Amino acid sequence: MEKRITVNNTDLKTFVVGVLKNVGLSVENAQITTDVLISADCRNIESHGVARLKRYVDGIKTGIIKLECMLDIIRETPVSLVIDGNGGMGQPIAYHAMKKCIEKAKQHFMCFASIRNSNHYGIAGYYTLMALEENMIGISLTNSAPLVVPTFGKNAVIGTNPISIGFPGKNERPFLLDMTTSTVPRGKLEVYSREDAAIPDSWACDEKGNPSIDAAKVLDNLIARKGGGLLPLGGGIELTSGHKGYGLSAVVDILSGVLSSGAVGLDVYGKKGAPAEVCHFLGVINPEAFMGLDELQNNMDYYVQMLKNASKADGQTRIFVAGEKEYEAMEKNKTTVSLQNKVFNTLNEIGAEFGLSLKRID
Repeated sequence: MEKRITVNNTDLKTFVVGVLKNVGLSVENAQITTDVLISADCRNIESHGVARLKRYVDGIKTGIIKLECMLDIIRETPVSLVIDGNGGMGQPIAYHAMKKCIEKAKQHFMCFASIRNSNHYGIAGYYTLMALEENMIGISLTNSAPLVVPTFGKNAVIGTNPISIGFPGKNERPFLLDMTTSTVPRGKLEVYSREDAAIPDSWACDEKGNPSIDAAKVLDNLIARKGGGLLPLGGGIELTSGHKGYGLSAVVDILSGVLSSGAVGLDVYGKKGAPAEVCHFLGVINPEAFMGLDELQNNMDYYVQMLKNASKADGQTRIFVAGEKEYEAMEKNKTTVSLQNKVFNTLNEIGAEFGLSLKRID
C-alpha cells in the first residue's frame, strides 16, 4: 500500500473551488460541487471524492458538462417535479432540486423529483443528508454510464445506479444507507488500479463474461466498450443472487430516466463528446405525514439500538448500522483528509494550469 498524503480541508476546498472557477463555473456552483466532493473524502468514500476533479474539468473542457445552464421545471404538482438540467454540472442540479423538494415537503408533507439531462452528481448520500438536516426522510437515486453487466450477460448495459435513503434519529445518529446496486462503484476499481492491486473476482468480469481480478483491464474495456464490466450486487450468477442487484439497478434507471423521459442504460454517455444525460430521482418525506418527528425519532432510536445490541458473531465486538462508519469518519476528518499519492499529484497537475497548488501537511 502506497504512502498517503495528508492535506488541510480548508486548503483543499480553496484549491478545488479555484480550479472549478477557472474552468468557468460560477462561484456558487463551484462551492456546491466542492462541498460534495470533499464530503465524500471526509466520509472515506474516496472513489467519489476529489479524485473525480479531473473528470469534471475534462467534461467542462470537452463540452460534456455545460456551464451556462438553468434548471427547467417541465412538470410540477404540489408533491412532484420533473426537471431538465440542460446538461449542467450534476452537483448543483441535484442540490437545487433537493432544496425544492424540501420546500415542498414542508408545505405538502412530501415531494419527489425525477431529473433528466444532468451529469454525475457525486455521492448519492449528500442529498439525503440535506433532508436529514431538516429532520425529514431523504431519498436519492441516480443512473450512470453503462458499467454493469446484467445477469447472464457479458456486456455492460446498466449503471452502478446507487440508492441512498436516510431516516432521522434523536439520540442515535441518522440511519443513512448509501450504496451502489453493483458490487462496487467504478471509482473503487480506479482506487485499486492506481495502487496496481488485484480486485476480488466477484467485482467484475472480462469481455467474455468471466471473473476478472485486473482492475486496469476492466477499466480499459469499459472506456473502450470492448465488453465486460462491473457485476451487479450479488455477483455474476443467480446462485449468489446477482439478479437482485440487477433488478435494483433497473428500478433506479426507471425512476430516474424513464419517469423523467430521460436517458437510460446505453443512452447515458451514449455519444462521445455529447452531453452525458445522466438522470436522478430525489425525494423528501416529512414525518408529519405519518406519526410526527418526535415519534419517528424515538422509533428509529429503538430500531437502531436493537440492531447494534444484537448478539455478535464469534470474534466480533460490534454491529454497525448504515452510515455509522461514515459519520465516524467525518468526525475524524474534520480538519484534514488523506489522499492517494497519485490523486495528490494529479490535483497539482490540474492546478498548475491556473497557477494553483495544493500543499501537503505531513
